[in-house]
Amino acid sequence: MSKRVVVLMGGFSAEREVSLNSGTAVAAALEKAGYAVATIDVRRDLRTLIGGLEATKPWVVFNALHGRFGEDGSIQGVLDILKIPYTHSGVLASAMAMDKPTAKKLFASVGIPVAEGRVVHKSEVLAGDVLPRPYVLKPLNEGSSVGVHIVGTGDNTRPLAAEDWPYGDLVLAERFVPGREITVAVMGDKALGVTEITSDRGFYDYTAKYAAGGSRHLVPAPLPAATYDEAMALAVQAHQVLGCRGVSRADLRYDDTAADQPGRLVMLEVNTQPGMTATSLVPELAAHAGIGFPELVTWMVENARCDG
Repeated sequence: MSKRVVVLMGGFSAEREVSLNSGTAVAAALEKAGYAVATIDVRRDLRTLIGGLEATKPWVVFNALHGRFGEDGSIQGVLDILKIPYTHSGVLASAMAMDKPTAKKLFASVGIPVAEGRVVHKSEVLAGDVLPRPYVLKPLNEGSSVGVHIVGTGDNTRPLAAEDWPYGDLVLAERFVPGREITVAVMGDKALGVTEITSDRGFYDYTAKYAAGGSRHLVPAPLPAATYDEAMALAVQAHQVLGCRGVSRADLRYDDTAADQPGRLVMLEVNTQPGMTATSLVPELAAHAGIGFPELVTWMVENARCDG
């Protein structure tokens, strides 16, 4: 009898549509790999979720949820209580990675370079600049660049003045790091490679990430060899200091804009549950490393575990 894998997808975060795409792709790849697969579209209803899990009796849950409540330790805690092994990171690593200020403190504590910044109240942002321009404003715990604002040097509009900012009273403000957007996939404790992401939008925002033609992926990233190796080492270090397991993806900036200075890498964040369609960044880097999509998701379910 085939091992039964239940794919959790959808959810109720701002990244619901992304999760539905990931879950659909993962389910198809797992079926191709020979597993018995069921899917659950997760709603904000624990009774229905637990009932669905009890009815399907999964050997492993593949967690294809993205964003809050699916990526922040919440669903991981439920699965731990039920003693069902699941893919990706556990409660603590998921919660710390999702909370950007906490993750930054951890990264800085082991020497991983991060952008200078601070947490401010929304009222401070509405009152005026909270950092010298240019700077970036981010929700504390959203993914996929949801709610991110770049405040440019010549901007005349006041940040957030026209918005109600539905992400809580606190805002993470960071110095803007110029240069290039790169990302590194980590599988277990090994980096698979580095991708450079370019976009005509000038900023790798939600639309650039998910709209057709919104961005281009350069694989492998055209970086100096030493920088390429350093990016992979930083991604693995960040994965480990957070206590991640399974697959993660580290997003960094490479500032090579100063002609008289060497380039520098800055860690932005670690995604504990990155996008998982066949053309997403992690599967794309896995393919570059010789690992097909069905092989990748097979490794993930075979290495699933819980802390129950």
